[in-house]
Amino acid sequence: MPAFLSPEWLDELARLGSEHAPLPGITATVQVVVGGGPEKDVKFVVVLDDGKIDAAERRVDAAAELTLTFDYANAVAVQEGELDPSVAFMQGRMKTAGDTGLLLQLLPLTRTPAFRTFREKLAAVTEL
Repeated sequence: MPAFLSPEWLDELARLGSEHAPLPGITATVQVVVGGGPEKDVKFVVVLDDGKIDAAERRVDAAAELTLTFDYANAVAVQEGELDPSVAFMQGRMKTAGDTGLLLQLLPLTRTPAFRTFREKLAAVTEL
């Protein structure tokens, strides 16, 4: 079972995310930064193509449209479904930079049954 934030976990994130129904118009590169975990800071990019995850890999993309920054505990809470990404944003537990419009498109999607199913499938194959 892949460890949370490992390259193998990112492969699972991309595999499961590619199974989503298309969401036309949501195409972007999102940089994610998770700090304070076992590996200190982990930086990865999620590439969305019409709402499906096209790729997820450890790297930095300075041209990413949106950057999401979490501390490790909050990233785990989101992964486990204990913290809604919208709540994390509103409470300042997820910092953002970049395209606010994109953020406002993505946050409502995290409350859909399809996202919950995706998160549950990912959690089932994740070692914390």
